[in-house]
Amino acid sequence: MSHTQQYPNDVIQLNHTVVHARDRRLSAEFLAVILGLDVGAPFGPFLPVDLGNGVTLDYYETVDGPIQSQHYAFLVPDHRFDAMIARLEAVGVTYYADPHHNEPGQINRLFGGRGAYFTDPAGHNMEIMTRPYLRP
Repeated sequence: MSHTQQYPNDVIQLNHTVVHARDRRLSAEFLAVILGLDVGAPFGPFLPVDLGNGVTLDYYETVDGPIQSQHYAFLVPDHRFDAMIARLEAVGVTYYADPHHNEPGQINRLFGGRGAYFTDPAGHNMEIMTRPYLRP
């Protein structure tokens, strides 16, 4: 079977990405709890969080050197957004309306949806949003 037959729409999809963390279990479990997901079984040096759309975040423990902060944005169902905010509040993590973290405890209403930013245990800037950005 050729690759075109496997993917009849000829669509390129993100399958997984590596997320560096000092403590892969802490970071993976943190995100899974906030998003209402599960942490998968270890896969070699990786600890996966399956997002449910064919994409996996593979947490990798980095013990030496700095971890470069990255931005991860998650399009979430509107009916699950409030529960995610409540879980952030329950674990004492401040969320913000803006990516620069200048508006604590606030959400944004971009593109007719709702969104918020927060920092994970490894220092990554996470975003949850209920509507995708409108692009020109």
